[in-house]
Amino acid sequence: MREENRERMSPKTAPAARKIGLLLIPQFSNLGLALVMEPLVLANWLMQRKLFEWTTLSVDGAPVIGTHGMHVPVDAELSDDMEFSAVFVIASFEAKKYAKNRKIKNWLRRQAAFGAELAGIETGAELLASAGLLDGYSAAIHWDNLEGFQELYPNVSAKDQFYTIERRRLTCAGATSTLDMMLQWMGEREGAELAHEVSQHMQYTQVRYPTDSLLSSANKRPGEGSRHVQAAINLMQETVGEPVSCDDIAARVGLSRRQLERLFQHYTSMPPLKYYINLRLARAHKLLQQTDLSVAQVGVGAGYSSLEHFSRVYRDKFGCPPRADRLQSVQAPVMRRAVSPARK
Repeated sequence: MREENRERMSPKTAPAARKIGLLLIPQFSNLGLALVMEPLVLANWLMQRKLFEWTTLSVDGAPVIGTHGMHVPVDAELSDDMEFSAVFVIASFEAKKYAKNRKIKNWLRRQAAFGAELAGIETGAELLASAGLLDGYSAAIHWDNLEGFQELYPNVSAKDQFYTIERRRLTCAGATSTLDMMLQWMGEREGAELAHEVSQHMQYTQVRYPTDSLLSSANKRPGEGSRHVQAAINLMQETVGEPVSCDDIAARVGLSRRQLERLFQHYTSMPPLKYYINLRLARAHKLLQQTDLSVAQVGVGAGYSSLEHFSRVYRDKFGCPPRADRLQSVQAPVMRRAVSPARK
């Protein structure tokens, strides 16, 4: 907008600001909150008027602790008389616990009935899904939560991509994809020129498309050896619940067992059997933390017919039995090893 147009627009003629609700869930990502708010702040500053006004919220109005350990005060608690243009649910760890909160679910459903756009930031998508507000929608889910989310919410089309914007529903996989989503959302509502100007002020020059994916791009490896390894990994992923021998995997990708071991050592720095076991334990780890499946069900889903054997292997890997690892929290064990080819 030109300067003269800005000056002519008086408070009486300016459109009403969009009212935004920012619902903070305990153990929310402070980065997520910052990347939602900062584009709104910059847009207001650039336009020299309130395009957006926001209210920070918690379930009970009390300060909310983030993953950084700090208590963040909020403006208000959830109440039925609130009406917003858009609501952003900002969460990270422990989403499974709060997705069951009846007050949150009922409040979100009420906002949807009022016509508000609803956005799930990182695991905030799980709270929307738990309230039934993503049924029939696509949802961008962080790669570490994708399997657990798919298990819990089969009526939602969970996507391995950065963000989605679809029929008054927004989701993003978290971290910097939050900014991609916000800039796209702002551009669709307030104009691409303003969104571009905001991105320039944030020194963010490469806004990614909704369908971009971290894992799909990371798994594109050139070279014949890499293709063999990726084909073997694909077979491992397909057979996590019913493991096959490494000899069988090697034969199915056209290699000898020795060739497969040599290529895996080069591309992943580990033998194929260890990689396979890590894949199975990674699946078990996610399902234990992100779903309510029993330990026995998780063990079977990871290819272990013996609960005792599963528990022993799991304890060796994570330092605790499976029954003690039922919540994705900051204090919980972490599966650090990447399960994709590591180098060219």
